[in-house]
Parts: sequence; C-alpha cells; structure tokens
Amino acid sequence: MRPAGPVTPALLRTGGLPEAWRGSNSWRILDTRLNDGQAFLATWQAWRDDAPGPRMLHYVALAPQAPQFERLLRSAAQYPELRTQIEALAGQWSGLLPGFHRFMLQEGRLLLTLCIGDTQTLLREQQFSADTVYLDASPTPSATTDTAPAPDLPWDRWCVKALVRCCRRGTRIAAACASPELRAALSQSGFELHEATAPAHSPPERHGPHALMGGLFNPHWALKSTRRALPAPALAPGHCAVIGAGLAGASVAAALARRGWQVTVLDAAPSPAAAASGLPAGLMLPHVSADDSPRSRLSRRGMRLMLQQADRLLQRGQDWAPSGVLEHRLDKSPGLPAAWPPEGLDWSRPGADKLTPPWCDGMRTGVSTLWHAQGAWIKPERIVQAWLAQGGVRFQGQASVARLQRAGHDWQLFDAAGALLTSASHVVLANGAGLMGLLAGLREHAPQGLQLAQLPALQALRGQVSWALQREGDAAALPPFPVNGMGSLIPQVPLAEGLAWFAGATYEDEADHAGPVDTAAHHQENLQRLKTLLPTAGRALAGLFEPPLGSTSLQAWRQTRCVAADRLPLLGPLDAGETPTLWVSSAMGSRGLTLAMLCAELLAAQWHAEPWPLEASLAAHLLAGRGGAG
Repeated sequence: MRPAGPVTPALLRTGGLPEAWRGSNSWRILDTRLNDGQAFLATWQAWRDDAPGPRMLHYVALAPQAPQFERLLRSAAQYPELRTQIEALAGQWSGLLPGFHRFMLQEGRLLLTLCIGDTQTLLREQQFSADTVYLDASPTPSATTDTAPAPDLPWDRWCVKALVRCCRRGTRIAAACASPELRAALSQSGFELHEATAPAHSPPERHGPHALMGGLFNPHWALKSTRRALPAPALAPGHCAVIGAGLAGASVAAALARRGWQVTVLDAAPSPAAAASGLPAGLMLPHVSADDSPRSRLSRRGMRLMLQQADRLLQRGQDWAPSGVLEHRLDKSPGLPAAWPPEGLDWSRPGADKLTPPWCDGMRTGVSTLWHAQGAWIKPERIVQAWLAQGGVRFQGQASVARLQRAGHDWQLFDAAGALLTSASHVVLANGAGLMGLLAGLREHAPQGLQLAQLPALQALRGQVSWALQREGDAAALPPFPVNGMGSLIPQVPLAEGLAWFAGATYEDEADHAGPVDTAAHHQENLQRLKTLLPTAGRALAGLFEPPLGSTSLQAWRQTRCVAADRLPLLGPLDAGETPTLWVSSAMGSRGLTLAMLCAELLAAQWHAEPWPLEASLAAHLLAGRGGAG
C-alpha cells in the first residue's frame, strides 16, 4: 500500500482491511467525511493491489458540501496508478447539488457514491449495511476554508442512531478524533471499541496521541427483524433472463454482468434496439421544474451515470457528443428554481447568451431559455450494443416470449408455439408495451402462492421523427447545438452517408389511432413544430417536407413508446416474498436515455444488498407497485 498521509494506512488497518474483504464478492465501505479523499484513494489502491480482493468495491462518502476537486487531485499525486482515472473525474465532478452522486470507476467495479448534505439526513437515506465504517468526527470545515472548524460537531446521539441503521452485526469501525462523549454513544449503541495509536509522525494538533479507535458492531441484544438496516441477503450471481433488448433491458444486463451474472437477453426482433430504443439519435438533458421535483432530481441522477457510460463505451463525435442542449420553453413553464445554487448552474442556467444570429432569428421572445451544459446527443442503438457486448451477456434474437412458467426454483420462458426458449433463476421484464400482456397470462395461470404486484396503467404512444442529410447551405440556418422545446432539432449527427439532422417527434395514443400511419401528416406536424421552435431552420428545410415526399431525401423513423401516467419508469419486484425472482424495469417512455442505467443500478443494488445510487426517498418514485391497477 502506498503512503497516504500520517493516519490513513493505520485507518485501513484499524478497519480490518485488506484482510477482511478477502473471499467476498463485494465490500461496502461507509466514510462519514470524504475530506481530501485520502482514505478513499488509499482504499482504492489497496483494493487494486490485492488480487484476492472482492469483485466489487462500494465506497459511500459523505460530505457537508460539494468537495473541491483540486483537493482530491492533490491527494492523488501519491497514487500514479490512479492518476488517469482521477483526472477523468474532472469532467464529471460538477453539478454536485445536495443528494447522492454515483461515479463508476475501474470499468464499473468500483462505485463511489458521494452524498452531500446533513450527515444525519444522508445516513437515513441509505439502504445498505456497511462492512467497514470510517468515522471522522473532527470539526466540519467551513465552506470557505479547509481548516477552520465549525462551531459544533455533527455527531450527537441521533447521528449515532442513524449510523447504526447502516451497520450489521460484525461491521468494523475505524474512527478518528472520537471524543469521550462519542465513544460513550457508540458503546451504548452496540459497538465494542478499542483504541489504536496513530503513527508517531501524526500531527498532534489534529489527531492527538490516540487519534484512532477501532471496533465491531456487536450489540449484546438481539437486533429487531424489522430493522431497516438489515436488507435482504445479497444474491449469489447466477443466470438471469431479461426480456427486451432495448435501453431498459440492455442496461440491466450490463449491470448484472459486471457483478458476475450470466445474462440471456431475449427479444422478438432479430437484432437489439429494434423498437423505441432504435431511435437514430436522441437527446439527454435534465428535466427542470420550478420546485425541483422528483422527476427533475431523478433526471440528473440518471444523466450522470449515462454520461459516464457514453464516455467509456462509445466513440465521441461519432456515437455521441457532449454538445450541450438549448431548451426554449415555448410552453411557458417556469424556468429554474428561485433558489438555484451555483452547483445547479453546472447543469442548467439561463441560456439567452447562446442565441447568436442568424439561426435564432424569429425565435419567440418572452419565454424562458435554458442552457443545459451537460446535455448531449447520442445514438441509443450504439449504447445498447455496447452493453450487450459485455462479458457474461448473451443476446437471443427472434425469441418472442409468450408465456412464463415456474419449474421448481427456476422460471421457464416459452414462445407462442410452446417451445422452451430458456430457463433462469431470475427474470427481468423490460419489454415495454408487451409487459402487461405477459403479466396477464401469468396471472391467469399463476402457480399456487404466487402473488403479483399491481402496476399502474401503461399507455402506448406512437411517434415519428423526420430526418434528412444536410444539403449545401443548410448549416447556416441550423443551430450549432441541439435545441429542445416544442419538439427538438439535432442539427449535426454523423452517419455513413454524411451529416444528418433530426427533428421531432410526434406523440399520439396508439389506442386512439388504429390503422395505417399517415407518414405525411406526421412530417407536417414535425415541420410545424420546427417552424415554431426555430423559424429560420423551419423555412430552410420546409422544401423537403413538400409533397411528393418520395421526390425528396426526407426520411421517417417511427416507433411506439411505453409510459406510465406519471411519466416515470416502473422498477422493482413483481412477486411477493423475501427474495423475489420476477422483476420489472420498463416504461421508460422518452426518458430511457436518462433513466435506464439508473434503474439498472438500483435493481442490481437491491439484488446484492449494495448501496443505492440515489436516496431512498427519491427511489420510491420509481417503485413498480406505486399505485394503480394493471
């Protein structure tokens, strides 16, 4: 292990590392104060150096305010092997509003969950039991300096009680700067403590002669079975079948495969991303609301994960680009929250300065214009293909699942002719509009004792995107970045044939529009939206929309999205019991690019008793059984 400051190596040893994690598939560490990241970096390096170490390392770090990246970078100077990955975090270490922020390192096998805010509140939002706790009870630095202590300490007895929620019997603790009052509170809460002397060269003014204290959570009383800090036991990796090879299904497959699962992804189409996820190019941008609603916060949590995935797996400029997105709120909905902090401006800020003629000539005035600096365009099919190409994932095309059946401890999946497609211990339904039909058949022939959750009603929405290759002279009328509002325009997407633009999309309830699709009418609807959003671009491209359409290069892409009434995904178990084996991750609607990986990581976290990638109170808005009948 590399030197990591005077106390950090002793802190790891006091926490039982690296010996304690050997033989485990995953290890969960809770660090109550990130500070300059010394403990995190030392733990990361120890994990990299330890061949028998766990497959997955989870590091949950709390911070009272957004940590300065420069401090982390200075600490990383002692770890040359980590330098490249730490520097890659620079572009992601922004927009650190209060709440949870997930960073995926080491190809997704090291998960850093940075939690910003009040210590007690953050601890109560956790839904996991730590294997090791690093407890820093030193005074909280002020917002303006690294050394000035706050007037009080956060560790009262209520904080200790919140910490206990995150511990299991046997959780190891390594504490720095523990006062006699805190030691007493920990002992009374079930920790068996012992002192550990810090190295002789430790600065006494900060650490004192006995700065470190170790111990185990081992109360002399029986723990209540209803205690929320005791999640379901972690599942051992096995074989999972995922129905649906779009964004929802492929992200689940990738998340599980990283944790050691063998995953079979089945789809009725011969190739992946054949339905709504086959959109030639789509936008990622955060949802904005005046009250910073759950949908807005979920969109930022999900975008952070997707941007990391795109940067790691895709070719920038060809498969995706962090272009930024301008949003012109033509529906006159309110813009940013009134008390929008500086960290929020990293996500979304007023965008009037982005309006530079001539492309913006004629745009409607008097409405809010926002610039989403983290916004991006992306080819959904490419990220789906990248996820399915990971080791442990097998795609099975032309495999339309018509029936599920229990056979002992496994699920069997059959096609309409009764042929067995595959069997697996766990099944995840990620098949969009086909979800309800499959569940209806399962309810009709459910084995005795199987109780299925009632889902909110789902709606199938058809939509069409209009697109064409750029012609000579088009570029001057098009914006230099995507614009969203009443419909959207992605102006420059590289295809094999050249640069293309994409405009749309339409929305219509499939149940209300039976029969053939009127492609020409949908093109005209997209044109009218474009003329309203970007009059200059609308006029320049209008000739392509004139009949006869076959004489122009205008193209159409159509598919159906599946949405719930509240426009949020459905995620969670469908069968009751302590260890459910039938799950759903579906109904992404138009937000699959933003929310699919967030849902996949949350599902995997629940299967493996891991730290969640978002607050428990926020995750509740994704629960599959949150209301309605289906």
